Amino acid sequence: MPKVVIISGSPNPISRLNGLTDYAEAKLQGLGWEVSSLHVASLPAEDLILARWDSPAIKDANKQITDADAVIVASPVYKASFTGVLKTYLDLLPQTGLEGKVVLPLFIGGTIAHLLTIDYALKPVLSALYARHVSAGVYAVDSQIKKTEAGGLQLDEELVQRLDGAVASFAEATELFASLRTPSQP
Repeated sequence: MPKVVIISGSPNPISRLNGLTDYAEAKLQGLGWEVSSLHVASLPAEDLILARWDSPAIKDANKQITDADAVIVASPVYKASFTGVLKTYLDLLPQTGLEGKVVLPLFIGGTIAHLLTIDYALKPVLSALYARHVSAGVYAVDSQIKKTEAGGLQLDEELVQRLDGAVASFAEATELFASLRTPSQP
C-alpha cells in the first residue's frame, strides 16, 4: 500500500484549499493508500523561522516525508507565489528530501492570473529537492470551491474532473515507481 503525505502550506486551518486536499485524500484512501497530513503552520514557529534542523518537530515532519512514497504539496497563492510558511518548511527538508518521490501540486488562488505559479514558483524549489517526477498539478480559483451552510466545501464539477484526472495520474506514477523499486518475485 503506497504512503502519501499531504503537505499543506495554508496558514488558515479553514481554507478553501482543504476542499482540494480533502478530495485528493478521499480518492487515495479509496484506492487503499495510507494518507497522512502535515500542516506546516502547526509546526513550532521558532523552529521554522530559526531553521532548527535538529528540532524534534522538524525531524518528525521530515521523517514523514522520508517514509512516504509520494507527496502532495498544497498551498494558497499569495503575492504570485506559494505561502512563506510552506517555503520555510521546504527549506528545512534535506537537499535530497524529495528524491524518488512523485509529487502532486494542488494550488488555489483568487484569480486565474496566477495559474503559472506551480510552474514558475514551486517547480524550481521541488527540483532543488531532487523531485524528478512532478505530476501535472491542479490550480483552482476560489470561486470553484463554495462554502456550504453546513460548514462544508462544495467543489464545482469542472474542478472535480481535473482533480480526478490529476489524482489518477499521480496514483499511476506512484505505483509505477514503487514497482520499479521493488524487486519482482519469481
